[in-house]
Amino acid sequence: MIAGNVFVEIAAILGLATLAGIIGQKLRQPLIIMFLASGILAGPSVLGIIHSYEQIELLAHIGIALLLFIVGLKLDLNLIRTTGPVALATGLGQIVFTSLIGFIIAIAMDMSYLSAAYVSVALTFSSTIIIVKLLSDKKEIDSLHGQIALGFLIVQDIAAILALVALTTLGASVTADSPEYLTFLMIGAKGVGLLGAVALLMKYVVPYLTQRISNSLEMLTLFAIAWAVLLGAGSELLGFSKEVGAFLAGISLASTPFRDSIGARLTGLRDFLLLFFFIDLGARLDWSTMGSQLGASLVFSIFVLFGNPLIVLMIMGAMGYRRRTGFLAGLTVAQISEFSLILGALGLSLSHIAEETMGLITLVGVVTIFLSTYMILYSDPLYRLLSSPLKIFERRNPYREADIDTFTETGVIDVILVGLGNYGSGLMEHLLRRKNATVGIDFDPHALDMWHKKGVPVLYGDMADPEMHEHLPLKKTQWVISTVRSQEMNLALIHNLKQDGYAGKVALTATNSQEAAEFEKAGANLVFRPFQDATEQAADALTYAMDFLPESIDWPVSFLELRIRSDASAAGQTIRELQLSALGISILAVSRGGRINYEPTPDFTIFPADRLLLMGHPAGLKEAENILNHLEARRDAEDTDRFEIAEIEVAEDSALSGKSLSELHFRQRFGVTLVGIRRGREQIRTINPAEQLYSGDCLIVIGKSSAIKELKNLAPV
Repeated sequence: MIAGNVFVEIAAILGLATLAGIIGQKLRQPLIIMFLASGILAGPSVLGIIHSYEQIELLAHIGIALLLFIVGLKLDLNLIRTTGPVALATGLGQIVFTSLIGFIIAIAMDMSYLSAAYVSVALTFSSTIIIVKLLSDKKEIDSLHGQIALGFLIVQDIAAILALVALTTLGASVTADSPEYLTFLMIGAKGVGLLGAVALLMKYVVPYLTQRISNSLEMLTLFAIAWAVLLGAGSELLGFSKEVGAFLAGISLASTPFRDSIGARLTGLRDFLLLFFFIDLGARLDWSTMGSQLGASLVFSIFVLFGNPLIVLMIMGAMGYRRRTGFLAGLTVAQISEFSLILGALGLSLSHIAEETMGLITLVGVVTIFLSTYMILYSDPLYRLLSSPLKIFERRNPYREADIDTFTETGVIDVILVGLGNYGSGLMEHLLRRKNATVGIDFDPHALDMWHKKGVPVLYGDMADPEMHEHLPLKKTQWVISTVRSQEMNLALIHNLKQDGYAGKVALTATNSQEAAEFEKAGANLVFRPFQDATEQAADALTYAMDFLPESIDWPVSFLELRIRSDASAAGQTIRELQLSALGISILAVSRGGRINYEPTPDFTIFPADRLLLMGHPAGLKEAENILNHLEARRDAEDTDRFEIAEIEVAEDSALSGKSLSELHFRQRFGVTLVGIRRGREQIRTINPAEQLYSGDCLIVIGKSSAIKELKNLAPV
């Protein structure tokens, strides 16, 4: 039924690949492995679905050309420059040592020199696609080890392209009837001509064409595909591989402003077409010869899984990086890539290697990709297990990372802030405005450099790393705050702090209610919920808009919704004291804790975090905003009666002990607002006038400094 019907055959293959992909997702495996498995299942060795090899091979060739085109399109040489010499040294060093050691192992196994060369070179390449996906999922793509890994992966990609060019040249020289030197000269001349033609088109034709069709993204995408395939075909006609031409096509478009749009549109198509390459490869594997390669594949797999990371670890250690950075970067080369398989397939088509050697490379690819995925996913516990033995790879002074640190231990630190992304940077700004002594920690060198330039002490590192705590004055720190949105890292952080005997408070950031409950259970004193807070503010803003803002109004009046900062001079003042009426500004409503107070009276007191709806002339609203959130008054007049929140413990001999709130006339007598009572582990948030105070109760109050000071005298700590 399937045989002879290409459409039904491809439909069956896609269905099988989809099923394998779902299983791969459950196993957290890259799709490359599952596509190879699909090819094996669909091939003659198992189900025998595939018969239309020519059609599938054509799709596979287009997929490879598109892969090389996108590699050229996104080739970021600037990343190599920004990561410094470590990208070049690690990338080239790993290629040299891996290929040399791999060649020696292959020769020791009685392989021919040509087969040994193919195998050793195939072992040097790591999958950029897989590594970028895994690092992105772990939110480590901007970390120091992530940037270094991307740098030397680009070096590997360039080396892979050069290897493809060299093999094409070698293949042409082997098959040509003319003398070898003439063949090399001819290919060299063709290569120079191809590069010259692409350079001229890149300068004079491509920018003009892309600009003309840029108004239609569909046409731009079609042009990119046609350009990649045309240059690939032209390259093949000149005696090079189609992959080389596609790569040059990508480079020629990389300088245009449309590279990101083109890349985003073609990534899905690339992944779809590459499916056929891996299926074709899996289906063509000769299982009768695979058994003899199991022993050799095991030896090479062990070398790639452990030898490649060790090579990177030694190079980075010698260059002055900490062992953790070298270890995490080294794990990214613990597998061979799709380029290795493409290289082997090219060697097989040129008759340089036998099917047994191709089977060996494929087996090594399956084993290393499968196992290295878990090594990267569970890199943190793996490092904790191997941390002590890895000390031999770290210099006594890891100066390259130490140079990033600007933190020097001084006095008491209010906050250690972990994570300097968008949310963390915003929090840092507000902490500094409140004059909190703060130290920032992140593993993104760019974020650290930005805050270092602002004079903030920073430290490179990951708080989930137990050794990181050795560099921090935890005994002098009041709060450790994590804005990292990773449940695993936050739980590791609080566990490590407990292990170190940290007695201060911890605040963590949760993405949902379930995470928040886990953090509270683990012992977090405070849990931030950015998304929930943002949705609440958005709902309040929408409520204002629905209640007050008309659809259209022909009058010079505007509305402004404003949140009062806790360090603003307006906090603690009445509306009368603010004197906004002189500016022609009215306060229509005040939102506090989700409750809206409409048309507040002049004696209404403004609290921190209140949200005010103001109405008036646009120019007056701007001036009112400056008045309401003015900060200088509090900074320059520390001795003034400020508005603050405090915790007051009721002592046994206190005048408050044993009396109810109604008896005390609490608000009228003390001039402060009782927000809540903490009684042991119980938190009383709804205040009842009949509530009786006991010794040991902790009162959470809000009011002016003088009133709070008077209350503390009645309830000494």
